[in-house]
Amino acid sequence: MQKLGVEDLKKKAQEIRREIIRMLAEAGSGHPGGSLSATDILACLFFNVMNHDPKNPKWADRDRFVISKGHGAPAVYATLALAGYFPKEELLTLRKIGSRLQGHPDVRKLPMLEASTGSLGQGLSAGIGMALARRIDKKDYYVYVLLSDGETNEGQTWEAAAMAAHHKIDHLIAILDYNKFQLDGAVKDIIDPEPLRRKWESFRWHVQEIDGHDVYQILQAIQHAKELKASPHLIIAHTVKGKGVSFMENNNYFHGVAPTGEEAEAALKELEGDPSLSQELIAMGRVRTGGK
Repeated sequence: MQKLGVEDLKKKAQEIRREIIRMLAEAGSGHPGGSLSATDILACLFFNVMNHDPKNPKWADRDRFVISKGHGAPAVYATLALAGYFPKEELLTLRKIGSRLQGHPDVRKLPMLEASTGSLGQGLSAGIGMALARRIDKKDYYVYVLLSDGETNEGQTWEAAAMAAHHKIDHLIAILDYNKFQLDGAVKDIIDPEPLRRKWESFRWHVQEIDGHDVYQILQAIQHAKELKASPHLIIAHTVKGKGVSFMENNNYFHGVAPTGEEAEAALKELEGDPSLSQELIAMGRVRTGGK
């Protein structure tokens, strides 16, 4: 695919966000918060970094992408549609009976996916398997795994981390969407992951920390990770849950609650550069908070 530059990637990320809002409002359910926090990362991967071909989704030499935080499926679906894997109109079938676009990714329905995910903690193991297959097959592709911060609570994540380092698995780049929230609240109040960087480094991973909404930093971090061999890589991407919609940002009510029609209208206007309706909702106290 044509590789987009920094400014076009920023625009693409906003386009992905708008599609997330549209499909969730239509479905009446889903996960906006963690989908919106990951869009800049996905835009960089699919529209600049990864070698992939929407016309040949099972191309043997393609780069692989696994979303371990499967509840972020709306962001992946929007990205895939905008990349040309299926018609954009299909996004409005999200979570409907008979739709290929289930609440969590299902590779049986969408063969362009690499794995079915949703049980948190399993995606890194799947990615390691793909990276090992690359080594055995003497291929040169990369495997990218998008993790959530909440799933660092899962023991399987750390078993996978230890295994990858022990076997010096390279061509494996994990990106942690560190938006600081999970279903039941702030991650620091559930099981505080800090000192996060030192933990991963103690497992012998090469680690970088970046602003996960800075397109330039994302691209630079991935390029640096690709230059280092004989070890797995983690990019800790500091993000904002609900990024781009002011009344959703750091408002964990929208972890798994879709916007109403009114909220969707305000969100879409804000993502197009007009925050007035969002500001009105906030001023009138009509922003929902406090749920799960």
